[in-house]
Amino acid sequence: MKTFKVLYNQNKLHSEITTEASYTDQRNELSLHAVFNGSEKYKIGKRTVTVFPGNFLIINEGTAYDRTIYSDSIASTFAIFFSKRFLQDFQYGFSSSDRKLIDEPIDSELIQRSTFLETIYPCKGDIKYNLSHLIDHFNENSDDLLLDDYIYHSLLLFYRLYYREVLHKSNRLDALNASTRDELFKRLSLAKDFMLSNYNQDISLEDISAHACLSPTHLFRTFKQIYNCSPHQYLIQTRLDNARHMLKNTDYTLNEIVNLVGFTCPSTFIKLFKNKFHFTPGTYRNHVA
Repeated sequence: MKTFKVLYNQNKLHSEITTEASYTDQRNELSLHAVFNGSEKYKIGKRTVTVFPGNFLIINEGTAYDRTIYSDSIASTFAIFFSKRFLQDFQYGFSSSDRKLIDEPIDSELIQRSTFLETIYPCKGDIKYNLSHLIDHFNENSDDLLLDDYIYHSLLLFYRLYYREVLHKSNRLDALNASTRDELFKRLSLAKDFMLSNYNQDISLEDISAHACLSPTHLFRTFKQIYNCSPHQYLIQTRLDNARHMLKNTDYTLNEIVNLVGFTCPSTFIKLFKNKFHFTPGTYRNHVA
């Protein structure tokens, strides 16, 4: 099932629930792509990323990409396409003083278009709940003004998330100059995206570092500066987070989940899950979730 709506201000919403879909050579406005069940694969240039529940992907205006869904389980995806005028108005209001907004409530000059790091971002907390409410109202065919209110808050929450996940974290790097720091952060983001996209595979530090074009030692040292954990710890956390989602939202058995998220030993998985969430997987599924 696919639903698409263009709002009065040219913002667009797209919802899709399917097990199979393929779209090639897509070029749109700045867009946010979230997955709430299953997975969705994107090919952007020479790299491929897979978005799983708990994450979303940002794609800049004009970027060409392919999007595919091939899943044994039903995938539920949702996307917001921000119109250029809406984005300019938002940026003007976000970056201007109250005095200027009172004197010049409408921007008379064209603002340079916003571009962001095209990477996978966490869909948790406020932005997750805001998107969930937006989807509910979208499915209920609510009026455009109400939908637009949630779109505005989605963009506002993303700007705050971008500051926290990109601008703030990149400043933790011990690089000598801004250009080196930016390039290093982009490569570390490639490493992060590789783990988020392939967490269910048997991947090594060498695989991750090769994908990011960094030496294993350099990756290990700089990754910890940004994320306060090693790549291996980040991978384990990702597997446990996805296991928790499956325990709550699927009927897979415990052994199936262990295999699906990339663990090889059920007892190790149970121990790690309890250490992180303070419940065994069985207790979580039956009494907590």
